[in-house]
Amino acid sequence: MDFFTNFFEILLWTIYIAIWISFVFLVIRFIFDIFRDPELSGAGKFGWTLLLVIFPVIGALIYIFSRGQGMAKRDMEMASAARAAQVEYTQGLMAEAGPAGEIAAAKNLLDSGAISQAEFDKLKAKALA
Repeated sequence: MDFFTNFFEILLWTIYIAIWISFVFLVIRFIFDIFRDPELSGAGKFGWTLLLVIFPVIGALIYIFSRGQGMAKRDMEMASAARAAQVEYTQGLMAEAGPAGEIAAAKNLLDSGAISQAEFDKLKAKALA
């Protein structure tokens, strides 16, 4: 019976520690959100940060109810911007692939003076082959 008592105590302490670590990360997430919000003034950012540091539980509850939707909106905007950047980057890679991309790269080298017309013609023939 003593084994089970110790096991459950360890299990409860593990759960408590996991909850506190999660809460700390949540408060840190709120603080990061405060500083990425362009609508908040410096005094507003200071006030929210102070509230979250001095009274973390009450501050987190107030923050999630009063600014939770704005936080979700900023998250969606950031995810959308990251997705658009990924698509743009991928399209840029696809445009450079193939013979047309090789010829365009060789033309850029020719225009910059890095290669001669004869070298450009060789690269062009190689790309078209």
